[in-house]
Amino acid sequence: MQSAQPPPFDGKAFVRTLTTSPGVYRHFDAADELLYVGKAGNLRKRVGSYFLKPRMEPRIAAMVAQIARVEITVTRTEGEALLLESQLIKSLKPRYNILLRDDKSYPYIYLSSGEDYPRLAFHRGAKNLPGRYFGPYPSAYAVRESLSLMQKLFKVRQCEDSYFRNRTRPCLQYQIGRCSAPCVGLISVEDYRNDVRHAEMFLEGRSNAVIDELAEAMEQASKALQFERAAKLRDQVAALRQLQAQNHVQGASADMDVIACRIEAGLACVSVLFFRNGISLGTRDFFPRLPLDAEPGDVLAQFIAQYYLERPVPRELILGEALADRDILAELLSQHAGRAVELKSSVRGERAQFLQMAERNAQASLTARLASRQTLGTRFDDLQKVLGLAASPRRIECFDISHTMGELTVASCVVFGPEGPEKSHYRRFNIAGITPGDDYAAMHQALTRRFRKVAEGEGARPDVLLIDGGGGQVAQALEVLKELGVDGIEVVGVAKGPGRRAGEETLVLADSGRELHPGSSSPALHLVAAVRDEAHRFAISGHRKRREKARERSVLEDVPGIGARRRSALLKAFGGMQGLERAGVEELMQVKGIDRGLAERIYASLHG
Repeated sequence: MQSAQPPPFDGKAFVRTLTTSPGVYRHFDAADELLYVGKAGNLRKRVGSYFLKPRMEPRIAAMVAQIARVEITVTRTEGEALLLESQLIKSLKPRYNILLRDDKSYPYIYLSSGEDYPRLAFHRGAKNLPGRYFGPYPSAYAVRESLSLMQKLFKVRQCEDSYFRNRTRPCLQYQIGRCSAPCVGLISVEDYRNDVRHAEMFLEGRSNAVIDELAEAMEQASKALQFERAAKLRDQVAALRQLQAQNHVQGASADMDVIACRIEAGLACVSVLFFRNGISLGTRDFFPRLPLDAEPGDVLAQFIAQYYLERPVPRELILGEALADRDILAELLSQHAGRAVELKSSVRGERAQFLQMAERNAQASLTARLASRQTLGTRFDDLQKVLGLAASPRRIECFDISHTMGELTVASCVVFGPEGPEKSHYRRFNIAGITPGDDYAAMHQALTRRFRKVAEGEGARPDVLLIDGGGGQVAQALEVLKELGVDGIEVVGVAKGPGRRAGEETLVLADSGRELHPGSSSPALHLVAAVRDEAHRFAISGHRKRREKARERSVLEDVPGIGARRRSALLKAFGGMQGLERAGVEELMQVKGIDRGLAERIYASLHG
């Protein structure tokens, strides 16, 4: 007997039960999938707009038709509702919400602390090291440009601690005038700390104060007849003033972001110009997901809530659109920053010019993205025809293997969708337990580890699985899928042509063994080659990182009884590994904490 269908959701009756308090509402469909998250100053009025309006936009009406239940969370203020809405959208990713797809962590300049000679460095990730972090910067390029300037101006070291502690003579950075060689004591701790303090002031935006201090020191050196020192300070002051003239932006406040949005053909672009300490750090473009028809003001409001409530906020946000929730957002951002934050949309003078620049950037980036999407769509459609698929593929995965003479084998898996590479889904597999150089075994292991999760009902299933190689590699893929009971995936081998030239690749269809030669003019082959090349690049970069890590590992780490402190003492005593390898047992015993038994073990490990 067929089970009775649940009655349709009565939105009007539900609205009558709602409070007029602020809060967050969530729409679910019959399969209990979250459709939409929204916030309201008045829950009854806002939720009622979905069920009491006679006419709605077609896409909103399509969503409302799917609603099977609604959940609400009452909050004390509309600001709390806005904050909760932002958190839920980012964590749950509802189908019909505007979603900022930005999974990258932002780079910082890191200044270490707790040591005589601190260092400046590029940093990305968790800020759990002792010291100060300056940023965030919009790109890695902006950080590296800033670090290069810091080397020229203040000569603060940027080398790794392991490299710094084991130097016996100055490195190339000292030779070209970009480091003061603290590693070998060519600068006193006091003078070095003064350079670090000036670098810190400069990164805080107090370049005028740095110039004043250096100018005063130059005068004092001149009066003391220290003309060489005075000349160096003069050059440093001149370089700082030139830098100010080149990078200072007239009309920019100390900390300000200028944000503009453009929407076209169902795609949105948010362009942000970053200004810190009156200096332009560059721009960054974002392409949030637009499942519902939205206006630029709606996109900007969601962008600001999702982006800035998790990051440091500048004092001013210059916006290309007036926001309905401007006051609420400003209050939330001020609480988050611990100081006043202003949101401005009506601006004049230089700020209006910055806004026009951001709008032009957004339009240009949107146009380029639309053209790229159209090209990519054509390639996906052509791949469907070439492979004889029932529908255009939505997810393509490609595997490749990289190693050096069979050592430190790494397998890569890259993912492409209709909008291009999906880098958050890329994976690498460190291959172990196989005969060195056995690419078939490496491919078998990587595919097993990847598709075991699919067999267990976890992870996304690709429509097309590309394997870099011919029949042998394809056979491994088919064997793995059969062992795991995974079906419905089109497996295609990508074999190089006879001359190994681009455009002559052969596509090997796993099911039939048939070989296809699309030719160099085929859009489908262009797509396959791009995915294959990306898998190759990702595998090689992973292998190089693994190889570099293995080279950095000291032989001493494998000697029982040698910890970090004794290892450091040995390297310092003999000036590095070369000196240590030349030492005999008696010489090793001269190092504090090394007895004869340990010295013999060290000697044996170094000499096989």
